[in-house]
Amino acid sequence: MFDLSEEEQKIKKLAHDIGEKIVRPDVRKSDAERIFNRDVLSKLGEAGLVGGPIQKCYGGLELGQRAQVLIYEELGKIDSSVRGFLAVQTGLVASCIQEWASEELKQQWLGLLCKVEAIGCYCLTEEHAGSDVAAMSTTATRDGNDWLINGKKIWITNGNVADVALVFAQADPEKKHKGITAFCVPTDSSGLRREKMAAPELGHRGADHARVYFEDMRIPDSARMGEIGDGFRVAMSALDCGRLGVAGGAVGVHAACLDACIDFARRRRQFGKRLGDQQMIQKTLADMHMTLEASRCLTMKAATLKDAGMKATREVSTAKLYSTEVAAKATHEAILLHGGRGYNNDYPLERYYRDIVGLEIYEGSSNIQRLIIARDLLGRDLGQVLEEGK
Repeated sequence: MFDLSEEEQKIKKLAHDIGEKIVRPDVRKSDAERIFNRDVLSKLGEAGLVGGPIQKCYGGLELGQRAQVLIYEELGKIDSSVRGFLAVQTGLVASCIQEWASEELKQQWLGLLCKVEAIGCYCLTEEHAGSDVAAMSTTATRDGNDWLINGKKIWITNGNVADVALVFAQADPEKKHKGITAFCVPTDSSGLRREKMAAPELGHRGADHARVYFEDMRIPDSARMGEIGDGFRVAMSALDCGRLGVAGGAVGVHAACLDACIDFARRRRQFGKRLGDQQMIQKTLADMHMTLEASRCLTMKAATLKDAGMKATREVSTAKLYSTEVAAKATHEAILLHGGRGYNNDYPLERYYRDIVGLEIYEGSSNIQRLIIARDLLGRDLGQVLEEGK
C-alpha cells in the first residue's frame, strides 16, 4: 500500500536535493535573525515543489497528497519554517482555492501560487477563536453586491508577505458555525492592515507571523468561496490538508533526529567503546526507529485515502497527533544522547526541539486532535437522534 511509485520516488529525491542545495545553507541565519527568505521559497516554486496536489491546468503538478507528504518530510528534515510556509501555501491556500473558489479565482491565483510568484495566507485564527471556530467575531456584512469585513486575526502564517488571503468571517451570528463564510481577498484591498507579531517565537523563527486587521474592507461578492454559510466546511476541508503537512513535517524532524543520533552513536566513544554499543543507547535508537516507521505509515495511510477521494479526517488527525508527539519525544531523546553538543546551536537539535512544539499546536493542538478522533469513533448520540426524531 505504501510502496512509492517511480514518480513519487523522483519527487522525494528532488525535494531532498533541492532542500540540501537551496534551503540548508540559509537555515541557521534565518532562524537566528528571524528572516523570512522569499528568494529561497521562489526557488522551491521554480523547482516544482509547491503545486503538488494542484491540477496541471492551473499550473500544478497533479501529484496528489502522497507526493506532497514526501516533500514535507524532506524539507521538514532541514527547516520547519520553510516546510510550514509550503503547508500553508499549498495545503491550506492553493488546495482550498482549487476545491472551493470560482473558476475566475482559480485562474487568477493558482498558477501564481504554484510558482511562488504570489504568496497566500489563511486568516482563520482569532484571539478568542482558535479551535473554537464558532466563536469567531470577524464579521461579513452584506452591502448591495459587496461585503464589508471587520475584525482581527492573529498568528497568521505568511500574513505580512502574502498577496492573497483566505478570510473567514461570520455572516450570520445567530447561525454560529453555519453562518461563517469564506472569501478570497487580495491583500492590497483597502481596509486590510497587517503587522508582525512582535515577540520572538519559540520556534519557526524563519517564518512570517502576523496580526491582520480588517476595517470596513469592501470586497465584491465574486470573492466569496462556496455559498454563504459554507465557511466552516471550507475551513475544515482545508485543515485536513494542512494537518497532513504538519504530520509530514513531524516525520521529517523525527527522521533528522534519528539520523543525527545514529551518526553520533557511531563516532562518539565512551568507556572504551562506541556510544552505540551501550545497551541503553541501542534501546533509544530502536524506539526512535520504531515510532518513526509508525508515523510514516499513519501519514501515508491518511494521504492515500485523501488521494482516493475518501473521507479521512480521523486518519489525518491520528497521523498529526501521533507523529508530532513521538517526534517531540525523539527531539528530547536526541538532545540527551548528544549531551552538551545537543544543548547549543552548533548542532540543529536545539532548533528541532523548539520547532516541534509548534507542530503540536498548529492546525489544532494535540487535545483537539484527540477530540476529533474520539467523536468520530463514537458517532452521533443515538439517544439524541431518537429525541430529535420525536
